[in-house]
Amino acid sequence: MSGQPMPCSPGEIGTLFLFDRLTPGQLGRLCAEGRVELFEPGPVYAEGEPATCFYVLIEGTVVLSRRVGAEDMEVTRTAQRGVYAGAMQAYLGDRVRQVYNNSMRVTEPSRFFVLPAETFAAVMHEWFPMATHLLEGLFFGSKSAQALVARRERLLALGSLSAGLTHELNNPASAAVRATSALRERVAKMRHKLALIAEGPLSRETLARLVEVQERTAERVAKAPSLGPLEAADREDALADWMEDHGVEQAVRYAPTFTQAGLDTDWLEQVAAAVGEDVVPRAMGWLESTVETELLMNEIEDSTARVSHLVDAAKQYAQLDRAPFRSVDVRELLDSTLLMLSAKVGPHVEVVREYDAALPPVPGYPAELNQVWTNLVDNAVSAMGGSGRLTVRTARDGDRALVEIRDTGPGIPAELRERVFDPFFSTKPPGEGTGLGLDISRRIVVDKHHGTLEVESVPGDTRFQVFLPLTAEAPDQSDRAPGPTPEETA
Repeated sequence: MSGQPMPCSPGEIGTLFLFDRLTPGQLGRLCAEGRVELFEPGPVYAEGEPATCFYVLIEGTVVLSRRVGAEDMEVTRTAQRGVYAGAMQAYLGDRVRQVYNNSMRVTEPSRFFVLPAETFAAVMHEWFPMATHLLEGLFFGSKSAQALVARRERLLALGSLSAGLTHELNNPASAAVRATSALRERVAKMRHKLALIAEGPLSRETLARLVEVQERTAERVAKAPSLGPLEAADREDALADWMEDHGVEQAVRYAPTFTQAGLDTDWLEQVAAAVGEDVVPRAMGWLESTVETELLMNEIEDSTARVSHLVDAAKQYAQLDRAPFRSVDVRELLDSTLLMLSAKVGPHVEVVREYDAALPPVPGYPAELNQVWTNLVDNAVSAMGGSGRLTVRTARDGDRALVEIRDTGPGIPAELRERVFDPFFSTKPPGEGTGLGLDISRRIVVDKHHGTLEVESVPGDTRFQVFLPLTAEAPDQSDRAPGPTPEETA
């Protein structure tokens, strides 16, 4: 927005602290190529617009704000002469995207010295070449350092997740190997017992009934109920007594297997009636091998299903084969993150999920949101020292989705609460944190998703709350120049 043109006095702009060391000739050039403008109360420029001008306040009151979600959040309000904002990175040229990194408005009639971005860049290179080189090195060096440390942070998190995933995969994989080995032994025994039965004096009809009983027994294994310890012990005793009464020599060994398979004395009575009392001892051995085989196959199926579930969770967490920006169910993202971090969470942390089933999908970058959940959950578990209650909650807050990570740790002291999102600031002991997790999370939430990341904390109840807009279009994919903070621009 353009203001009302006014005369430019080299003497007046020379009184501003930014220009007080310039020569009369330099001040004259600024007035010749720049201008003084009077702005009535209202906006001067908006965040995200092309940065065409560099503004220096001569008199008046200026307010700088940043877009957070659907709202503009005021970050600076000042009437100090000489404060500046606008195209501050023009001296970097087209190496960064030249847009305004904040919005500026005035609350009363205010005069500015306005310098076109091209002129600002030219005088910087011409009048202050060494300072310009230093500033360029500082800007790009800081940007590279931040990117390097951020990559290290992601690699550390990836290493922790890989260790946890390996641990989680090892359990079902080992169980499947053990069950396969045991199954091979059981099948060998079944072949041996089948040969003994075939060589015995059993009629063809009796063998047919025994095979039918075997099939029905296998079906019961798949539908076996879950019994409590006392109920299981009572059933084992009853089964052992029944088999001993019917001449089964290894009744005590068979009873636990039959109990696990959901068999009872009524079923054994049906077996005895089907095959005859004289065949019961051999039938029990044959059926015990059948039941063990079915149970081992169930164990292998459960173990391989667990491995498949973990692989699916890893793919969900990493968002492989997915579009980088899409609408996602945050509950699925949270579940995959919790599963990936299960080894880190440990057995002494109670995980409570309070999900709003009616929460609609959220548009965003799923892989980066998973990085946010990872940082917040990891911090929560560390704060609790490995024991406590971790609550993960989702809810709808107007036109935003809320994701809350809550822990029962000692809390964050009030004097540190405002600093937890600062780069390289950490409440963890030295060597245990880089201090970038929350800074990266804030950038992902605020800069990439136009949401907010807030913290509330008292001893025993710390809550990190992520608010994400429920309606958003895919952002511009071009790199946005990470300019100075508003406090540095005014």
